Amino acid sequence: MTAPTRQYQIRDLLLQLAPTEGYTVSPIESVRWLRSNRPLDSTPVLYEPGIVFVCQGRKRGFIGDRTLVYDARHYLVVAVPVPFTMETDASEEAPLLAAYLRLDPALAAEVALAIDYSGIAREDTLPGPAAPLGLEASPMDDRIEGSLLRFLEAMVDPVETAVLGPALLRELYFRVLCGAQGATLRSVLGERGHLGRIALALKRIHADYAERLDVSRLAREAGLGLAAFHAHFKAVTQTTPMQYLKSTRLHRARLLMLHKGMTAAAAADRVGYESASQFSREFRRLFGRTPQVEVARLKASFAIPEQDDEAFVSSH
Repeated sequence: MTAPTRQYQIRDLLLQLAPTEGYTVSPIESVRWLRSNRPLDSTPVLYEPGIVFVCQGRKRGFIGDRTLVYDARHYLVVAVPVPFTMETDASEEAPLLAAYLRLDPALAAEVALAIDYSGIAREDTLPGPAAPLGLEASPMDDRIEGSLLRFLEAMVDPVETAVLGPALLRELYFRVLCGAQGATLRSVLGERGHLGRIALALKRIHADYAERLDVSRLAREAGLGLAAFHAHFKAVTQTTPMQYLKSTRLHRARLLMLHKGMTAAAAADRVGYESASQFSREFRRLFGRTPQVEVARLKASFAIPEQDDEAFVSSH
C-alpha cells in the first residue's frame, strides 16, 4: 500500500471518529480525536506529554528560534511539558483532523523496558550529553503510519476497540519508542540523563505550581548543582524555572476560567497569585489579551479540550 493511499484511509477514518468540530473522547481514556473547521491564530500553549498525529491540515509550533511543523507527514512527540506558541491551518472544506495520545506512563514505561531488555536501545541511539528539547516533530515512517492505520481501523468498531484496541495502542507506542524520538522518551521514562532529571523538576512544578517553589530545592531534588540545573532546564524548556512556573500558573488559570467558569480573580488566587492586578498584567503579557477576551476566543475556536483537574495543562 502506498503512503498516499494510507493517508487517505487515515483521513477517512478520522472523519468517522471525529464527526463534529471540537474534541471527541474515545473508549480508551488516553486517546481523543480532534476536528477543527477553522484556523487558529498564534496561541501560547503548554502541551502535556504525549504524541500528536495530525492527519489533515497543519500545525506549526514556535519555540525559541525553531519552528516545528506537524502534519500528515510529521508527528509530534512531547516528552515533557514545554511552553511554546502554536498556529493551525484548517478550513470547512479541509478540516484539521488529529489523533492525540496523552502519554500513558505505565504503558510507555512497560514498552520502553521491553525495548531496553531486547537490546534495541544501543548506546548510539541514546541521547548525547546535551539535553534535547522536550518536544520535537519527526517524519512519519511507514511502520508508524501502518500502526496508526491499524489502530484507527479498530477504533471505528466497538468490538475491535474492546478486543484489539489496547494491543494496537501498545504497538503504536512501540513504533514511536523505536523511532526518532524514542531515545528522548526513554530517557524521561527511565529518569536517565539530564533530560530525565529536568523531567523530575517539571513534575514537581506541575504538582505544586500554586505553592512557593524554591529553585535550589528543585535543583537538589533533580540531583544537579544550581548552575547546571539552570543550564539544562533552559536547554530543555527554552525558559528559566521561574518563567516556566509563571507560564504554568497562567495556563492553569486559563483552563479554570474556560472550563470551570471562574472569574479572573478566583483563578488567580487558585493558582498562587497574591495580586489580581499582577495576574492580569502577566496574563495579558503572555496571551496578548485580557482574561475575558482570551477565554471568549478559545470558546469560539475549540482550542482547549476539557481536562481532569490533575492533568497537565494542554492546548492541542
